[in-house]
This record gives sequence, C-alpha cells and structure tokens, in this order.
Amino acid sequence: MPSTFRAEVFPARTPAASQIFTTVLSHGPLTRADAARRAGLSAAAVTKAVRPLIEAGYLVEDADVETRPVLGRPANLVRVDGGRALFIGIKITGGEIFGVLTDLCCRVRVARDVPLTARAPKAVLASVAELVRELLTEADGFGVPVLGCGIAVAGEVDRAEGVVRYSPFLDWRDVPLAELAAMTTGLPVTVDNDVRALTVAEQWFGAGVGLSDFAVVTVGAGIGCGLVVHGRVVAGVHGVAGEIGHVVVDPAGPPCHCGRRGCLQAFAGDAEIVARVREVTGTSVTDSAEAVAVAHAGHPGAREVYARAGEAIGRGIATVANLLGPERVIISGEGLAAYDLFAEQIREAFTAGAFGSATRCELLTRPLPFEEWARGAAATAIRSFIRADQ
Repeated sequence: MPSTFRAEVFPARTPAASQIFTTVLSHGPLTRADAARRAGLSAAAVTKAVRPLIEAGYLVEDADVETRPVLGRPANLVRVDGGRALFIGIKITGGEIFGVLTDLCCRVRVARDVPLTARAPKAVLASVAELVRELLTEADGFGVPVLGCGIAVAGEVDRAEGVVRYSPFLDWRDVPLAELAAMTTGLPVTVDNDVRALTVAEQWFGAGVGLSDFAVVTVGAGIGCGLVVHGRVVAGVHGVAGEIGHVVVDPAGPPCHCGRRGCLQAFAGDAEIVARVREVTGTSVTDSAEAVAVAHAGHPGAREVYARAGEAIGRGIATVANLLGPERVIISGEGLAAYDLFAEQIREAFTAGAFGSATRCELLTRPLPFEEWARGAAATAIRSFIRADQ
C-alpha cells in the first residue's frame, strides 16, 4: 500500500469540542456566536473547543471574510478545512464494489469500482484491498493523510463490533469485517449497514441537515430504513433498527423469503417485482430494467404489480411516520428507476395510513447512485474519526 496513511488522533478531546466541529461541518461556515447557538453551548465553551481545532488545521477562521451583526463588531467566520484529511468509502453489493475517496467534508474526489466475481469473505476482502490500493495511490497526489475507511454492507451489521452478522446478498454470517479489512488495508476501518451509512451522509451533508428527526427509506434489491431520532442515528441493540422490509403490510399478501406472508419486501423488492411481472405477463423478464420497460410499454398486469408495490411502500412509510413522527422521510435506492410507476400509490397509501399529525411528514425523493452509498460509508469513517461516542 502507498504510505499515505498515518495514525492521527482528532484533537476534539471533549464532547463539546466534537459537537462544535460537527455543527460547523454540517452548517458552516459559521460565526462563533452562531456555532454556540446551534450547539447550545456558551461562548467560552466554543472558544475553548475551537482553539485546538484551529491549531491542528481542522478549522479555519477566515479573518478576511466577516459578517456584521446588527450591533457590535464584525465577526469572523469559522469553517472546516475539507482538504485537511481524506477518507475512503466502500459499498459492497452482490456483484460489484464501489469506492470513493472523499475529503473531510465528504466531497467525492475520486470514484472507482471493481466487479465482484466471488462472494466468499476472502475473495471480497481481496477485491476491497485492490480498490483501496487504487484509491490510496490517488490520495498520494493530494499530499494529505487518509485517516480512515468506511465499509457499507446490506444486512445485519454490529457496528460497535465491526461484525457483519448476516448479509443476505453475500450469504455471510458473523464475519468480523472491520478487523479483517483493517489488517488487509492498514487503515482504521468502520463497518456499518449500508442504509445507516447513507443516513449518516444525509444527516451531516445532505437532505437531513438541521433535522433532529427524519428517516431514509431505500427501495431496491431490499427495502431498508435508516432512522435519526433526537439527532442520533438509531441502530438498536442488535443493529437491526429500521428493518421495515419485513413489516407485514398485508397478511394475505404473497409469501416472503423470510417465511411469512405479506412483508413489504414481498411486494416491493426488485427480485419479487421481476418474478411477479414475469408471472402476470408470461414473458421472460430477467431483471428490473426489463420489468420497468414492460410496465412503461403499458402492460396492465405489469403496471398493477408496480401499483401494489407503491401501495405497500406507502403503508410501510406510514408505519414509520406513526411510530416516530419524523419531519421528513427521504426515499432513495436503485428502485427509484420505477418511481413514476408507483409514486402516486406511495403518497395515497401514506396519506391513508398516517395518523393525525404524522400526515404532515414530508416525503422527499432522492435518486442516488451507488457512488453515493460509498460516500455514505466514507461519512461513517469521518464520524468515527471525529466522534468517539458514536
């Protein structure tokens, strides 16, 4: 591996310092007074927190850029120096591995991907190492260190332990991925569920900035849900919080691979939709793109399959809104390629299923390519580096 990585400890040694940094990271540039107000801290606490961060080069105070308050002297703006460090994000799918090199503000500088020809942990680790090696070589040109790597995987992931408990698309059980990848790459590694990783990126850098309560629902090969409650990404004791794919939306619905009937996954998962379109049309539809094309061509049976999927998704989102009362639900995932086929049914089922003020929850669609999922993995590495409590 290139020698870009060096061990470094983030200088925010107190919760207040970490909070101030993440506030400026998500909302900046800010004056110190604005940062204090957003973080709920005193001016003295902010001054104490900011000093070591400026000395270490993570924050920059722009003396030549001022904001003038209504009363008093001009105030300098404080911002994060995104070029101070680099991070790597890796998203593993069943057939491909996507990687990005980002700066400290999670802006993608380089993106790469490699095919995944075998799914055994050893083979996947070899492909991850190859991709990380490429990205580290690219990082050498930036002249700053790579301080961490995040890996995002679908399924049950124990982030604290760095273990993939179960990944259906890779057929993994109890794989200590963080430890193995750290040994293979030489970098500090954070492993998380892919939807939670995407949720971290949305919380700090995307459509969730400034929201204390929101959810991310992803539609595609699986149906996922990331939850932010009172400003914290929720994982649950066993890492399965937000598993709405197996919420039963219709007890009389089709069988699900989990052994029950009528799960959201059974209506709206890519493979389930393709199989159902193949059944109702009598054609040899083999993948989602072909299924969408048949529906777009006007086949009534295929369109009904997507309509039922949209209704199921809307019911699932209504369940999330009723339980948690989020301000916004961000809908994303590769399944949004078919969004025009079921958008109306999603909103109608959501409105019918949401109770009371939960209907005020905003539904926002965000089509995001797999590169953005890898960026989410990088966001988890950034979070691990600057916030030891998460």
